[in-house]
Amino acid sequence: MADTSTTDAAQSAFLQAYQGLQHDLPGGDQSWLRGLRDTAISGFSERGLPTPKLESWKYTNLRDLRKLSLATDPQAGQNISIDRAPSLLPGGAACHRLVFVSGTFRRDLSNCGDLPPGVELRSLSDCLSQDPNSLEGAIGDVAGDSDQALLQLNTALATDGFVLRLKAGTVLPLPIEIVHLSGANEELLAYHPRNLIVLEEGSQATLIENHCTLGRSASFGNFVTEVSLAQGATLHHFKVQSESGESFHLATGHVDVGRDAHYDAFSLTIGSRLSRNETNVQLSGEGGQCHLNGAYLVRGKQHCDNTTVIEHLVPNTTCHEVFKGVIDDRARAVFQGQIVVHRDAQQSNGHQLSKALLLSDQAEIDQKPELKIYADDVMCSHGATAGDLDHDALFYLRSRGLPEAKARSMLIEAFLAETIGEISAEGLCPALMASIGHWLADADRDIAL
Repeated sequence: MADTSTTDAAQSAFLQAYQGLQHDLPGGDQSWLRGLRDTAISGFSERGLPTPKLESWKYTNLRDLRKLSLATDPQAGQNISIDRAPSLLPGGAACHRLVFVSGTFRRDLSNCGDLPPGVELRSLSDCLSQDPNSLEGAIGDVAGDSDQALLQLNTALATDGFVLRLKAGTVLPLPIEIVHLSGANEELLAYHPRNLIVLEEGSQATLIENHCTLGRSASFGNFVTEVSLAQGATLHHFKVQSESGESFHLATGHVDVGRDAHYDAFSLTIGSRLSRNETNVQLSGEGGQCHLNGAYLVRGKQHCDNTTVIEHLVPNTTCHEVFKGVIDDRARAVFQGQIVVHRDAQQSNGHQLSKALLLSDQAEIDQKPELKIYADDVMCSHGATAGDLDHDALFYLRSRGLPEAKARSMLIEAFLAETIGEISAEGLCPALMASIGHWLADADRDIAL
């Protein structure tokens, strides 16, 4: 293991945390898990936190995180007093719900309800304490032997998260809402939730992640989610991130889409000082489909990174990817999207589009759409645009008596509505548009001042 005296403060804190916690981590009595963690922390020690020297991190720099000394406390969220957790779903909407505070599962705030036969939904900590053998071979199965430093760090220090498994043919009629609350601790806290989703043949589920804040305190969340979809399975996966403007939110996803399976994902990013959503999808079965869409709104000095890799491994697979963003003040956004069509993946269909609105002369967008095609019978396209609001449209609305702020808000909402309008979860679209409306209202107040 590298000498921690030569590392930055954050890396040193993580390595020291592992040394102090390794015997007390959930499942610490399992030899297979200890081996997995030891290998992971060794890899992280060698690589350290990612830097712009890595091509996939070219536009995102963790220098601010590197200067910080981060505390790791597996029980940090247990003693925080909360009456109830917020929800993205309409008031009273039925759902199955797990709540995490500072990365720690809170049973008192959660309500799984009556789960139908064939559905397993519980926290990772419960699973490791009650039935750890059921996770052997499952953790790391989709992610594989990755050289991603943040994934390795998560594997080493994960203490909680959720496990969702559906037996073959099981259809979950109600959505699952996972609520992550951060920002309630006085110290700068780091946590590493690990999530596992396994849908067997023909099963279906809708999952909604709600990442929000209890206060203005800074936090560092390093999330990893592995998704395995067997033949004919369907997962609708939605994520909203509106954490504190002092937080760091880094999320890595690995998804395997089997034959005739469908992965439908959407993310809305509004919060965090620095956020990065990295999604890696493998279309490994013929007829597999992936819809990977997103929207983001950033201002001030926020930094938002959406990095995706979709690999067509076999013939007759489809992906559709659209990301739209609004960038104001001195904020910066990144979109890196890569579609890879392997040699044997004939008759693959891939579409990728990134669009950004720059509302300030100092706003910045770095877009890097890529197609890597090694087959000759495919239909693939990609595109990227960036610009200001349509001045003709803005003039038209103002000529009809609308104040400038209202006209600008209407154009921005219309710009983002295309990606949000396709969401299938009942009641979620209004909640997302309301989040956008709140962001725009704050901007309007700034203009008025």
